[in-house]
Amino acid sequence: MLPEKARAPRNRTITLSDDERSTYKQKLIQLHQPATLADVINQTIHQDLLGILGWLPTRSVDLLFVDPPYNLNKTFNDRTFKRRDLDVYAEWLNTYLADLEPILKATASIYLCSDWRSSPAVFDVIKHRFQVRNRITWEREKGRGAAKNWKNASEDIWFCTVSDTYTFNVDAVKLKRKVMAPYTVNGNPKDWDLTEAGNVRLTHPSNLWTDLTIPFWSMPENTDHPTQKPEKLVAKIMLASSNAGDVVFDPFLGSGTTSVVAKKLGRRYIGVELDELYCCIAEKRLALAEANPCIQGYTDGVFWERNSLHAQVRTEKRSCAQTTKGLQL
Repeated sequence: MLPEKARAPRNRTITLSDDERSTYKQKLIQLHQPATLADVINQTIHQDLLGILGWLPTRSVDLLFVDPPYNLNKTFNDRTFKRRDLDVYAEWLNTYLADLEPILKATASIYLCSDWRSSPAVFDVIKHRFQVRNRITWEREKGRGAAKNWKNASEDIWFCTVSDTYTFNVDAVKLKRKVMAPYTVNGNPKDWDLTEAGNVRLTHPSNLWTDLTIPFWSMPENTDHPTQKPEKLVAKIMLASSNAGDVVFDPFLGSGTTSVVAKKLGRRYIGVELDELYCCIAEKRLALAEANPCIQGYTDGVFWERNSLHAQVRTEKRSCAQTTKGLQL
């Protein structure tokens, strides 16, 4: 179990009391035989992934989000992942992907996270299994500086599909940016709008993401999980590559971000996580999402640049009902 930390008065990190852990533990499920989609939908499965992959319903998943341990020495609560040779890491990952393929629909999309060291190995694995569409690089603004190297401040996400028929909702993931040098025609804005937020333009999404904030202590989505992804990051992927009611699967659920975002955006979800504490935190976050469906940085159906005061104020001052209107199941 994670050691108790001294928290600042305004710290919003999600934690569990003993009573809460006992309560949420009752919501977790385990599989002991082949399951139907009804058995596992909108559930957190507390189990070893390799032990149950053969029991998950085949051809049931529309979107697969894979955020495995990177090839680094990293402690997750009371378990430690050890760095290994890159070829060994690739084979470890390939073992999981081989058993994940049967659960994917022919129209499914796959997003697989990695760091720069393991990214070449990840590509070597996925190029033989899926159609590789793109590599997203996103700015992870946290991180230590280095005296004799460039600071590591980015991670990769490989975007793949099972076939040439897949979902991509480009209009759902456009980004609103400030216009620094507004261009006008006869005094009228050209491809930008004058708003209470200033001069802004709605831009097409690219494979370089610089608008994300790593969860930290003052954000209501923050947990003590060491590699938690931002809800905004997962929301981009989910809105682009799935539709309302689709099934999203996360085989390395961690503290539950994928399931939580799926619930907020009207998708169905399945998550698998080995660590009981993280499973219980995921269930608490799912319960909190019922009262607060907000996703920081995503307001009125639009993604905003990082640290956008306009988006932050609007999100905190109003209900998110309009943000997710029409997306709830």
